[in-house]
Amino acid sequence: MPFSEKNITRVIVREAAKEWEEISETDVIVVGAGPAGLTAAHYLADFGFDVVVFERRLSFGGGIGGGGMLFHKIVVEREAKEIAEEFGIKTKEVEDGLYVIDAAEMLAKLSAGAIDSGARVILGVTVDDVIYRPEPLRISGVLVQWSAVQIAGLHVDPLMIESKAVVDATGHDAEVVSVASRKIPELEIYVAGEKSAYSELSEKLVVEKTGKVVDGLYVAGMAVSAVYGLPRMGPIFGGMLLSGRKVAEQIMFDLKK
Repeated sequence: MPFSEKNITRVIVREAAKEWEEISETDVIVVGAGPAGLTAAHYLADFGFDVVVFERRLSFGGGIGGGGMLFHKIVVEREAKEIAEEFGIKTKEVEDGLYVIDAAEMLAKLSAGAIDSGARVILGVTVDDVIYRPEPLRISGVLVQWSAVQIAGLHVDPLMIESKAVVDATGHDAEVVSVASRKIPELEIYVAGEKSAYSELSEKLVVEKTGKVVDGLYVAGMAVSAVYGLPRMGPIFGGMLLSGRKVAEQIMFDLKK
């Protein structure tokens, strides 16, 4: 069947615009397509929620791809092995309770798992701000901008997406919670900043502290360390998987109450 370049452009613009219209109101927004964000998106979509993931880069995986100092392996502990294998990720026990995983495989299969569950992932989009409502005080969505616009330093107003829940899975800087803390003081959020490395303690505490920061806003993964002043843990990712699952379960409970 013959076609021309105009058909290609029309298809892309029409279908992308249709999808943006659909996601202008969604159940859950996950910010960050790293291990915690992708895991959360997978479970939330499996629970039946409409989920969109915004990732500022043009790639998946957060800190997974670099492995440990560019060695292409990462580690998960026994508690997270079941989640990894649910995504079809191969694990190999090499120390008592520690399993090695190929970084590229984990990156690819977490991404595919989230998308196959029904989550939509849009790359190259930065969450610039949040939407809030005062009575009752809560976070009700996000403002988004093309990452390329921000990099260029252009003044272009963002678009706004409403949601029932927002998950900050942006990693070490906790970007969404940080902007809410700075711009909405009545939320009374304090972002402590992460501490130096203590891997075993951090893996435990990140999962314990995962969850709701204020109504409508949740935190998962390394962003938890930034918000609560917890140690970092390096290239062990079990806590990220466990954190992603836990935040999804809490949102399911909260939204279905």
